Amino acid sequence: MSEDDATQAAGVARDYYNTRDVDGFYATVWGGEDIHTGIYAGHEEAIGLASRRTVERIADQVADALGPGRGLLDLGAGYGGAARYLARRFGCRIVALNISPLQNERHRKLNAEQGFAGLIDVVTGSFNDIPAADGRFDVVWSQEALCHSGDRALTLAEAVRVLAPGGRLAFTDLMAADGARPDALRPLCDRLNVKDLATAAFYRERLTALGLTGVRFEDLSEHLPVHYQRLAEEVERHGPELTEVISEEYLNGLRENLPLCVRACREGLLSWGIFHARKRQAV
Repeated sequence: MSEDDATQAAGVARDYYNTRDVDGFYATVWGGEDIHTGIYAGHEEAIGLASRRTVERIADQVADALGPGRGLLDLGAGYGGAARYLARRFGCRIVALNISPLQNERHRKLNAEQGFAGLIDVVTGSFNDIPAADGRFDVVWSQEALCHSGDRALTLAEAVRVLAPGGRLAFTDLMAADGARPDALRPLCDRLNVKDLATAAFYRERLTALGLTGVRFEDLSEHLPVHYQRLAEEVERHGPELTEVISEEYLNGLRENLPLCVRACREGLLSWGIFHARKRQAV
């Protein structure tokens, strides 16, 4: 992957998340907090509750690395729901790196309203060029953001660079299932404005090659069809309300594309779960 490809992908992601249509969809259907894939206790559970459960599950895996005086980097922080949860639970300092100025504006507003402006620094930028010194953070965290990277190997290398010795890397991502045909995934990639999707095998290989230890993947793919089905249901339920915040064209696209996502999940084309790894201690 060339530097031009990575730069182009960053621009596409910025333009996508910086539109009023996308902002309105996430703010209305997801509530503008934890705008990520959820771990569902039931097929009718609220998306926000399931999304928060994912945050809690990841946080449990890195809890011993966090606390007052510790630092965490959230790559692709969105509206900052995870960052605020982590600041509240652990009292750690957080840098929330995100490429969309529109999302970052809402993030800062919510931080100020909830009293977290002093713990969370919202930074506009790309995770392929992280504006931080080597070894600065005790934890690097990301949720469904790496799929938008034009060079995932570079993004992971940057994440490891800014991770302190003994620090933790924890992330989720929407991935292609091993063996899934690229042509079968093309409609979904087009909807997400991404060139392709990584696989769990790719991430395991890259994390190991970067020298991380204890690499593990908790496969939670069974929650994907529930998640996309719930999104489709909520789009229909919020139909009249959505027309006030997003365009008719975008709404029609959601109604067409979300069922495609449900079908792709049920056909076993997609994978999702939590990766966790540790950076080696300095010798």
